[in-house]
Amino acid sequence: MNSTPAARSRAMLPLCIFVAVFFGGGLYHYAQGTEFAFYQIKAPVAALPAMIVAVLLARGTLEERILPFLRGVGDINIATMCMVFLLAGAFSKVTGAIGGVDATVALGLKLLPASFLLPGLFLVSGFIATAMGTSMGTVAAIAPVAVGISQGSDISLALCIGAVVGGAMFGDNLSMISDTTIAATRTQGCNMRDKLLFNIRIALPAAIVTLLVLTLMGQGGETASRELDNPILVLPYLLVLGLAVSGINVMVVLMSGIVVSTILGMLMANYSLGQAGNDIYAGFESMVEIMILSMFIGGLSKMMTEGGGKAWLTQTARKLLSRGGRLSQRACEFGIAGLVSICNLFTANNTVAILASGDVARDLSKEAGVDPRRSASLLDIFSCVVQGVIPWGAQILLAGSISGLSPLTIAGSVHYVWILAVVALLAIVTGFPKINKPLKVETTI
Repeated sequence: MNSTPAARSRAMLPLCIFVAVFFGGGLYHYAQGTEFAFYQIKAPVAALPAMIVAVLLARGTLEERILPFLRGVGDINIATMCMVFLLAGAFSKVTGAIGGVDATVALGLKLLPASFLLPGLFLVSGFIATAMGTSMGTVAAIAPVAVGISQGSDISLALCIGAVVGGAMFGDNLSMISDTTIAATRTQGCNMRDKLLFNIRIALPAAIVTLLVLTLMGQGGETASRELDNPILVLPYLLVLGLAVSGINVMVVLMSGIVVSTILGMLMANYSLGQAGNDIYAGFESMVEIMILSMFIGGLSKMMTEGGGKAWLTQTARKLLSRGGRLSQRACEFGIAGLVSICNLFTANNTVAILASGDVARDLSKEAGVDPRRSASLLDIFSCVVQGVIPWGAQILLAGSISGLSPLTIAGSVHYVWILAVVALLAIVTGFPKINKPLKVETTI
């Protein structure tokens, strides 16, 4: 088979159908007044019609048409991604079950001075999201605390909830075990540690500006507290973060976290091996949807690649972004930011957006000489920005259901993502931060 198939626009039809089914279903349920309208149709189910169309568009016998899909599903990077998803889910469940989340929240609130409550909510949410790898879990854990702080002070509820959502997006964007980080690094061909060290140089300035803004806006706060029984239960999160930053294989990191969490639970929280086994499996189950979706997207991507769809999309993007027949690094980066943002706008899922746009982003980056660490960071950052401001995104919808606020009100109060967008755009324009250390390129999808 030709390694560079001719560009064919019709090969992009399966992806268009997937987006149409997912987004169209969300609009329908929104019109019906359904809660979490854009999450009523599961993404893997929305991918099924796209898979059927992809097979119909392919050439050859039925077996020959299906084979590319199976090759995509069985890709080493897809398999790696799925394993990391499963282990991340297990770690999150076990550590939460032994009281790690409660201990982290209590410790953070105990250390916060009264005048620092609003930025403190941002920091606590950021740390928990970084440790847990989930913005949704962070919002669920911290939003009720934010409601209580608002009720006990003169601080606006919208500001409190916005600080929580912003912190959750900040931590999720940097987390070594977040599904967005996993997807971005695997599609671009860099490891998580390198992406983190690059990503933080853009996210940290945005977080610092956000803290200053929140400090100025916070007023009338009073000390909030929760009972702190076992602060040592924060240790698994610190261990995972430390091991991951040190460059150890992420699977080893997560397995170590699971083992340490289980041992701590048995010693300090009346936790048994039987409970650990059940929680580990429950963690696996929590990742089934994103794991299946990754497999389906991997298969569809392979079929579209061999059908010429990816070549067509890459060529089209190149024509739109090139000047004088040359694709500059800056234009490429703006293109990556725009591509993942549009995908996220229609799918309301930052991981799906990264998976859908990752292949084209990688090809454009290679041509323009954009470092994979930079392209992975831009994919993660701009999917985070859009996910944090769209009123139909899961994080804002969850925060709204907990606080009773309108999703539109919350979206306007998530200061971090708006500031992050400005900082990231300035980073593209100025080329900041500069990369001097050469990258050891990894296998990509």
